[in-house]
Amino acid sequence: MLRDPVSNVQRTYSQVSPREAEKLNLTSNASPSFISSISLLPEGARSMIQQNGQYDIVVAVYDNEPTSIISYALTSKEYVDWIADKPNGVERGSNASLINKMNSVASDLSTWRSFGSLDLDYHYGNYSSEDALATVGSLVADPKNSPHLRISFEDESSLTLGKVKFSVTCYFAKEFDALRRKCCPSEVDFVRSLSRCKRWSAQGGKSNVYFAKSFDERFIIKQVTKTELESFDEFAPEYFKYLTDALSSGSPTCLAKVLGIYQVSVKHAKTAKETKMDLMVMENIFFKRSISKVYDLKGSARSRYNSDTTGANKVLLDMNLLETLHTNPIFLGSKAKRRLERAVWNDTSFLASVDVMDYSLLVGVDEERKELVLGIIDYMRQYTWDKHLETWVKASGILGGPKNASPTIISPKQYKKRFRKAMTTYFLTVPDQWSS
Repeated sequence: MLRDPVSNVQRTYSQVSPREAEKLNLTSNASPSFISSISLLPEGARSMIQQNGQYDIVVAVYDNEPTSIISYALTSKEYVDWIADKPNGVERGSNASLINKMNSVASDLSTWRSFGSLDLDYHYGNYSSEDALATVGSLVADPKNSPHLRISFEDESSLTLGKVKFSVTCYFAKEFDALRRKCCPSEVDFVRSLSRCKRWSAQGGKSNVYFAKSFDERFIIKQVTKTELESFDEFAPEYFKYLTDALSSGSPTCLAKVLGIYQVSVKHAKTAKETKMDLMVMENIFFKRSISKVYDLKGSARSRYNSDTTGANKVLLDMNLLETLHTNPIFLGSKAKRRLERAVWNDTSFLASVDVMDYSLLVGVDEERKELVLGIIDYMRQYTWDKHLETWVKASGILGGPKNASPTIISPKQYKKRFRKAMTTYFLTVPDQWSS
């Protein structure tokens, strides 16, 4: 009898040790009413204390760290009142029933959870085989019925840094708040993680696009284009419903969750210079992982080979994986393979239903735990007329490349079928006692 060493498939979650939790709770356990000395603040920080804000915590604001501005907005009284519906006591917008459903799906969690990405035990074998969008359409409509919230504040006290006006637009504020309640131990932890960030040069990312990581590396912060934001604005209700249904039913999914989308505006009074960025906050599926290899897989052979594999954190592509599998295939246990296929099937069905395509399966190889960590990313853009044109150009072979290789971008339904087939082919099932 051959024992299946890879029989378990689990959703990822990160346990917070008591010692770590004690460190994290320094601000939530205290109720500071003042800052004793401005010298206690890090260089470049603004000493802006909320008036009757949330959690009685102080968030230092950094002009060049947009997540610190988001954190400040999330602790404001205006945001708290909006989420709690204090002004009129009535749910705003048309998404109240969805939010209530999300709040009733599961009990409060004491750990960070990822309902999207999958951890799969694996076994290596030697067998052969756009400019920022100022507003979304509904934002300029009646604010009382809009799912978006804009919070503005300014710092007039800083003599060295100068007067600055800040503005944060929280897109789908209530829906994302309800989602985070199911994935984070508390909103304080989310705010704390975003209070500092660091720029990050993401391998394989688009040029001139802002990338960052929260200091604790729990979250990835990525700039979204006007087209991506407009697309999400269209299918957002389906996105929240899909995750709600997955949470309530336990249905497998490997979507890397987007936990918030914000527009951050910073305007310096002295220079009149204003910068705006639309940012999404996404879970880092590799948090607290020792990842030796990373693959970005689309199920396509066209232009999907990275010839530069030297250096750390290089993102490899489909053809790199196929090249490796000839001599060193990756095997999954039968249960893990079935769960992966079910998750991919569910997610691609949802994405195709909202006309989203060109997404990728991000795969990290954790050598220490002998696990694969997977999550579907880059699912913000819908199939539009320019994608139709790009499909035609690539299929015609005008740009070169093998004509028998299907283009990276096709229709959503075709993309779904090709993606499913490829992911089934890439990861083999380890032989067991039932194999002939």
